[in-house]
Order: sequence, then structure tokens, then C-alpha cells
Amino acid sequence: MIWQEEECLSRDEMHALQSKRLIDTVSRVYDNVSFYKNKMDEMGILPGDIKGIDDVSKLPFTTKQDLRDHYPYKLFAVPMKKVKRVHASSGTTGQPTVVGYTQNDLDLWADCMARFYAAMGAAEEDVVHNALGYGFFTGGLGFHYGAERFGATVVPISTGNTKKQIQVLQEFGSTILVCTPSYAIYLGESIKAMGIDPRSLGIKAAPLGGEPWTYEMRAEIEELWGMKAHDSYGLSEIIGPGVSFECQMQNHLHINEDHFYPEIIDTETLRPLSYGESGELVFTCITKEALPLLRYRTRDISSLTDEPCGCGRTTVRMTKCAGRTDDMLIIRGVNVFPSQIESVLLNLGETAPHYVLIVDRVNNLDTLEVWVEGKEGVTFVDGMRHMKEIEKKITDEIRSVLGIQVKVKLVEHKTIERSEGKAKRIIDRRNK
Repeated sequence: MIWQEEECLSRDEMHALQSKRLIDTVSRVYDNVSFYKNKMDEMGILPGDIKGIDDVSKLPFTTKQDLRDHYPYKLFAVPMKKVKRVHASSGTTGQPTVVGYTQNDLDLWADCMARFYAAMGAAEEDVVHNALGYGFFTGGLGFHYGAERFGATVVPISTGNTKKQIQVLQEFGSTILVCTPSYAIYLGESIKAMGIDPRSLGIKAAPLGGEPWTYEMRAEIEELWGMKAHDSYGLSEIIGPGVSFECQMQNHLHINEDHFYPEIIDTETLRPLSYGESGELVFTCITKEALPLLRYRTRDISSLTDEPCGCGRTTVRMTKCAGRTDDMLIIRGVNVFPSQIESVLLNLGETAPHYVLIVDRVNNLDTLEVWVEGKEGVTFVDGMRHMKEIEKKITDEIRSVLGIQVKVKLVEHKTIERSEGKAKRIIDRRNK
């Protein structure tokens, strides 16, 4: 199902629409946001210099630090009386970032999320079990209002209380599961531990997001639940979930580019890159009213393609993010993303899909230790030799794939702490 006709515009039609919307947006932010006026004045750029979407590269970048520096509302382009809702990041690494929405922004957001439900093959008869957090985090409310806009029934159970989650899944007839990828694994394992096959619950699809995950983890989730797991991408600064999503083809993520114009830039030179080239993902909001950010640097590593998709949508697609520049570990001069380690572990198939990376510094050299759980039902009391064989196999494969030496520690099943929200994959002890 195609939700809105803008998803199927020709490239020329999309280009014309993006150009008109960018011109309007630049004029609004120049007139209403002193940060952008000052930036553009410093660069010698006036709104009239932006003739179309091809001129987007003339505009200044925006970073998360800019939002923190203008906390809480100084980047808003409308007066507070027009702001109907605010969300904020947790602020665990600094000043929280605050984002605002007018009523039009909220309607736009719901439409973007409704597109996702349509693309994954949802129906109005579906019951959506929403196990993402409600509150400052945009995930829960984004998926909630999108499902309602689409026409489905929503069970707003939020996060936590896994026992209650399972009871509701059994009794409410849920057909779509919304949560983080790591919680989909944890929830499925918890159901199996009760002697129940997760496949018997009737979940047919799961739009998952909120944290990085690999294709290998998708395979684990789909096997566990017997359903299709669809990737979604979003960030609060742009709108929340709904920036891009996978359709039933599961072949890269369709970007709602009539609202969020994408670029890929070189992380060193900051110059725009072509389709197919990998770099940092940048978005410009061309329809938002409260917080229309220009060239926001996401820190996510991806690439873009405009090749046709079998679903019929013509929107540009982005590849699954390879990692974040601010999550990237540099171990003895080698760039390492947690997703690369995850792919190695799940491809080998010798362990459970639960791991943590411990980074430390010994004698002024960075070290990386990988703790990974053994499979359910496997104990190491009498199998020390087998355990060492698995550890060596993983160590050798990581060295082969990434070119670095790591220490691998195989631990008992359920040793690594579970999360009902985003999984914590990295413990960095270097600054302690």
C-alpha cells in the first residue's frame, strides 16, 4: 500500500517540490532564528541566494552542540504559543537537546509514521503492541500516533514489566510488535523460557528502531518470532522515528525526502558525496515549522541510492547505518564499530546474540575485550575445552575481518545485563 502520492513522484517532480520547500524554509529561519541569520551573514549568504535544492550545500551545518548551546528554545522558529509539544534527549553526555512541534509538525509526523505502517504491509485490523517508551523519548509517541493515523489499534503498554508484556501479547491479539531490536530478542527469549513458542502469538511484523542493529540480528529476531522485522531510522532533532523506513522489500530504508532532504558528506572535507558513496548522513528539514534545522549532521555513517524499489516508491533510500562517528572506537589506529563485532558473532552462530565491548587502556595502549554469551542451555562447567575453542574461533574471525587482536570472553547464558530499552553495548574504562 502507498500511503501518500508524494512517495511516488518522479525525480523531477520531487526536485521541484524540494526546491520550493527549501526556499520557503530558508527565508523563515533567516527571519526568525538569530543563530541561522548570524551564520548566514558570516558566510555572506542571503535567502535570495538559495534558488533551489541544489543550493543546499551553500547553507551552514547544524550540530547537536548547537542545540545544546541554545537550550532550551532558542532555535525555535515560531513563538511558544504555537508550540504544542516538546521532547528532549536524556542528556547523558551533556546538556539535553530540546525539540518542539507545532500542530502541523505533529500531523506531519503522524503521516510519516503512517507511511511506515503502510510500507510494511499493515492493515487497519492490526493491533499494535507498542513497547517503546512514552515521554521525552520520541519513539513511543511517534509509533503510537502513526498507527492511529494509519487506522490500526494501539496497545500503549510502553517499556518495562516483561511479565505483563507477555500476558498482554497473549490476551490482546496483538499482530505488530514495536520495540527496540535488543528487547525483541529478550522478550522472545523470555517467552520461550515460559515454555511458549513466540511464533504461536501471531505477531506478523515488527517495526524496530531506537538502536543500531545488524542484518544478522534481524535474522535472529525473525527466526525467533516467525515474522518480518523492519528497520526504521529517526532522530529527535529531525522529527523522531519516521525519517526513513523499510518497506516489504527490506532493501534499504525509504527516506521521507519530501520533508527531510538527505545528503552524504565526507567526514574530513565536509564536501557532499555522490549516490553510493559512504559518509556522514546530513538532513535539512524543509517542511517543519517549530524546529526546521538546516544541514543537521547526524554522525551516522550511511550511503544513498535512487535505484528503483520493487514496492513502487520512488523516494531515495539510505543503507542501514554502519555506525556512528561518535560511537566509533579507535583501537590501536583501527576504526571499529560495534555493528562489525555483532556481525562476526552472529555469522559464526556459536553464541547467543548478547554481547558487550569493554574498552580499556593498558600501558598507554587501548585494549578491546569482547564478552559474549553462550547459547541457551550450554554450560561450561564440564566443557572448558569447548569454550576455549569457541573463544579462539571468534578471536581469529575478528582479527581476520577487522585486522585487530581482541580478547574474547565467553560467559554463561543470561550473564550480560538485559535492557528493556536501548542495549548498552560499550563499557569504556579508559577515562576512569
